[in-house]
Amino acid sequence: MAFDSLTAKLQNVFKGLRSKGRLTEADVKAALREVKMALLEADVNFKVVKNFIKAVQERATGEDVLNSLTPGQTVIKYVNEEMVRMMGETAEEIELRPGGEITVIMMCGLQGAGKTTTTAKIAGKLKQKGRRPLLVACDIYRPAAIEQLQINGDKQEVPVFSMGTSHSPVDIAKAGVEHAKNNGNNVVILDTAGRLHVDEEMMEELVHIKENVEVHQTILVVDSMTGQDAVNVASTFHERLGVDGVVLTKLDSDTRGGAALSIRAITGRPIYYVGMGEKLSDLEQFYPDRMASRILGMGDVLTLIEKAEAEIDEEKAAQMAKKIKKAEFDFNDFLEQMQQMKKMGGLSSILSMLPGMGLPADLEIDDDALKGTEAIIYSMTVEERTNPSIINPSRKRRIANGAGVDIGEVNRLIKQFEQSRKMMKQMSGMMSGKGRRKGGFRFPFGGM
Repeated sequence: MAFDSLTAKLQNVFKGLRSKGRLTEADVKAALREVKMALLEADVNFKVVKNFIKAVQERATGEDVLNSLTPGQTVIKYVNEEMVRMMGETAEEIELRPGGEITVIMMCGLQGAGKTTTTAKIAGKLKQKGRRPLLVACDIYRPAAIEQLQINGDKQEVPVFSMGTSHSPVDIAKAGVEHAKNNGNNVVILDTAGRLHVDEEMMEELVHIKENVEVHQTILVVDSMTGQDAVNVASTFHERLGVDGVVLTKLDSDTRGGAALSIRAITGRPIYYVGMGEKLSDLEQFYPDRMASRILGMGDVLTLIEKAEAEIDEEKAAQMAKKIKKAEFDFNDFLEQMQQMKKMGGLSSILSMLPGMGLPADLEIDDDALKGTEAIIYSMTVEERTNPSIINPSRKRRIANGAGVDIGEVNRLIKQFEQSRKMMKQMSGMMSGKGRRKGGFRFPFGGM
């Protein structure tokens, strides 16, 4: 995630605060200097950082805090609260008109920010909420822009209105709204053209669309990888167009991520969604409190639960629980679990949302490494996957050749798998009261 480096630095600061029984005003100021440097290095706007540090310092250097039993924890609490306030305090959603009234949403942003893909992602989100969206292709300049929107619309099962490249964006937008009225669509999303840089011609075109079509929501798509430029772009668009909300893309990438912490404070506009991947399902609603929790290394269990509810089949999960309890799960089940984990964003994404599992900045989990494990399992026959005990040395050689790996890797996987089954059987016994040790059995991450 974009904030991994920032998280690691803040956790080091907090570790120092927790280690001291009592804090002096000098201790707090020294810690906040470290926080300030970490935020600036993450590309958070300087003015935003200055106001943030000032607000925390004013709250954290009072006598009631410094003389409390846990002053370090209290300072961390204030850092968390001010970070939430900086990002907007509460989650905000796209405002939609009631009932069958048509809501017109104009998407805008620079070329390369992921605007067309984000447009389709939002359409999919609104469809899930019971709306009937229509995508309108107003980008007549970028090669294949209309085709890209059509492909993504088909994947989301959302209709796309297009008039090709021979009509003006204003005429296409007007015709798109009329088409929606005649076909029962109650949300119209205009995918407008972007440019490599903010320029007057682009702005005039967007202003012209708003003058001729009643636009209810103007949403700016911003690339988080552009750092401070993202904030400058947001400010310029808001000044000229009156932006209602922002979608921040590529927040899953290896960026400094400061734009997410700066945009709301600078523009006053909320972040509606964040893009966490290239798949059309990789769009998360932005919750300031959850994002602050993730940045500070406190996890984001609520988002993890929501991802699990959206991606995991309850019936399959119940069947898997029974198999695990009886130690009957096989390589087919193992493969299924890997697929479910992928749908939830991969192991690194899941770990980043678990409290206390913040990963060091220099430690990278390569989710692609699991492909080798998948290749080994796919090289097994159905019988071998179902009954691993039949896998003898000659079968292992065949599996290794089929997967393109050394036989040692096959041996390691099978050994780990057998150990896991034994452990699951023991855990099952402990949870049911058999062989329970004094003090009970604790699962990883604090219980079950």
